[in-house]
Amino acid sequence: MRRISKLTRVAVGVASLALAATACGGTSSESGNGGDGESKGAKGLAIAYDIGGKGDQSFNDAAYAGLQKAEKEFGYKTADIEPTEGETDADKQQRLESLAKQGYNPVVGVGFAYGPAMEAASKKYPKTTFGIVDSVVEGDNVASLVFAEEQASYLAGVAAAKATKSNTVGFVGGVDIPLIHKFEAGYKQGVQDTSGGKVKVISQYLTQTAEEGGFSSPDKGKAAAEGQIEKGADVLYAAAGLSGQGVIEAAAKAKVWAIGVDSDQYKQEALASYKGSILTSALKDVGGAVYTLAKSVEDGKPLTGVQTFDLKVNGVGLADSNPEFAKIAGLSDAVAKAKEEIISGKIKVKTE
Repeated sequence: MRRISKLTRVAVGVASLALAATACGGTSSESGNGGDGESKGAKGLAIAYDIGGKGDQSFNDAAYAGLQKAEKEFGYKTADIEPTEGETDADKQQRLESLAKQGYNPVVGVGFAYGPAMEAASKKYPKTTFGIVDSVVEGDNVASLVFAEEQASYLAGVAAAKATKSNTVGFVGGVDIPLIHKFEAGYKQGVQDTSGGKVKVISQYLTQTAEEGGFSSPDKGKAAAEGQIEKGADVLYAAAGLSGQGVIEAAAKAKVWAIGVDSDQYKQEALASYKGSILTSALKDVGGAVYTLAKSVEDGKPLTGVQTFDLKVNGVGLADSNPEFAKIAGLSDAVAKAKEEIISGKIKVKTE
């Protein structure tokens, strides 16, 4: 069994990155000499994007927001690198090692796909702090930034159950993997608990592997959403990265509700023409996590081990930016009650 480093909970604000801890002044802490040309002295934060890249209005863009905040507050150099289609673990490893060799510290891999590459790169550059989002990688210099997605999804399920008029709602997962199962499990439980089992949930996964485009194909998301709408679903929740944009587009066209994911998609400029149909979004403060790791290095106390972001520390949550959210009878109160009961432990949210 893989040993997990000590669990540390870090308070980060979901609603606004400005709620994160105030940055200290001064320069980045020295990283010392490492393997193969590892530079002495940190230059700043670098992030390597997951599938979909910058502009997905969701997962990757949330990470970029954290980079921007760190760049503004600390005034140091940053880098953000796009993935390439069909790349291998060796390609990812080379990317991470190149950033470490240039002196970036920390270096963050955005997405579980960076697991094998990060394990190898972190061993080669032991004086650099690495971070990985959505996966656990062992290493004295690795921070695993993981989230209680199921808790935010439970709240999304509460909202869906309160908003539906057809008593049928949908879930669209990008790729059929354990991480996305957490989203589905929490959502279904929230729907069932709130409706007393009266609301049906239709679930569909776009692909079996990420390489097939489950996280990067809006057309696949749109087709899946249209199929669920035909079956009577009038609230659609997508956990599918860039593919979720297609789900939102289909919902808007059919004049039914969509629930966004990761970022507050009601506020995303690229989705402005559909915002009236985005009831809410299940928030996941990837940006806050990236910023918090950068700050820890800046402060000379790099975070390592498993860093868990859940409702208790506002690492996940539910957006209420759309004015219509507050107009649906009982929705706001039901979400507030569910959040309180999850935090207190009264509600145990399933992960599968």
